[in-house]
Amino acid sequence: MRALEMVAPGTLLREGIDNIVDARTGALIVIGDVDELGFLFSGGIKLEIDYSPAFLYELAKMDGSIVLSSNATKIAHVNVQLTPDPTILTLETGTRHRTAERVSKQTDSIVIAVSERREVVSLYVDGTKYILEDIPVVLAKANQALATLDKYRSRLDQVSTRLTALEFEGGVTLNDTLTVLQRVELVTRMAVEIERYIVELGTEGRLIEMQLDETMVGVAADKAALIHDYLMEDDDDDGFAAVSDQLLRLTHQDLLDFGRLAELLGYDRKINTLDYPVTPRGFRILGRIPRLPRLVVQRIVTEFGGLEELLAASDGELETVDGVGEIRAKDIREGLRRQQEINLVDRYLQT
Repeated sequence: MRALEMVAPGTLLREGIDNIVDARTGALIVIGDVDELGFLFSGGIKLEIDYSPAFLYELAKMDGSIVLSSNATKIAHVNVQLTPDPTILTLETGTRHRTAERVSKQTDSIVIAVSERREVVSLYVDGTKYILEDIPVVLAKANQALATLDKYRSRLDQVSTRLTALEFEGGVTLNDTLTVLQRVELVTRMAVEIERYIVELGTEGRLIEMQLDETMVGVAADKAALIHDYLMEDDDDDGFAAVSDQLLRLTHQDLLDFGRLAELLGYDRKINTLDYPVTPRGFRILGRIPRLPRLVVQRIVTEFGGLEELLAASDGELETVDGVGEIRAKDIREGLRRQQEINLVDRYLQT
């Protein structure tokens, strides 16, 4: 991602690379710590001048490689013959690309190989090759991903609204919970993929980024609250962090397996999720009440133990919670009432 960000449209480095591509000159550019790369150098000219796209274009006309500083602000060496370890395995065929892959495997540098004839820019990081695509191609992929994300978010809103209604009614099953968890993770993963496109698009990705931000409003907070609500043992933040990390690492196939998701939350994966009743602690509902601090939410959940007990509690019992008081207790009651009304309207509109 850092490498893509450095060569994204709108950067000075990308401008220089585009000039080389347009001129069909070809180039081998290495970005890294010059002192650490010195053992690979054979010949060349030491420059140590400030980088500019025009300089890069002109220097690419010379034979050999161009070495830039690790932040690509200085042109350190030009016309350098690189001599990486010839025993390093490479599947490339051309001399320039074979050298690029070997240097990226042998060092921590970012290596850019610009093909002279094919007008293709190849990016090598840790031996991994990525071919930079044209901006219209990346934009098309990003827009397609956004359309998919929009459908995922719409479905997430539907199942989330249903779960909220069941929470107020006290009829939540594990299947309802896992459905929302699965959907929120699918939305999150699609957003991560779009973020990569945004990085690759650079200044051309501003509108995509704005649409993504708008679509993802509230998703991360709802995901965290959902896990806190239905995690079997929610005694500390370490357990929550472990579940979040494992959820992130699940394969797509495991994510579709409700047994695996149930096991992740601490339940037996063999139970029938359709018939297994669960009770929320109240993090999701309380988290949607305006101006209610997270610490107060935690104290309320700790005091009552669950949403059902909170809804049944009197105003006096609610006021006794540390940090609540009379005024905030009224705000909480009003907030819960409004959420029930909003939920009814949302369900009506969805049908």
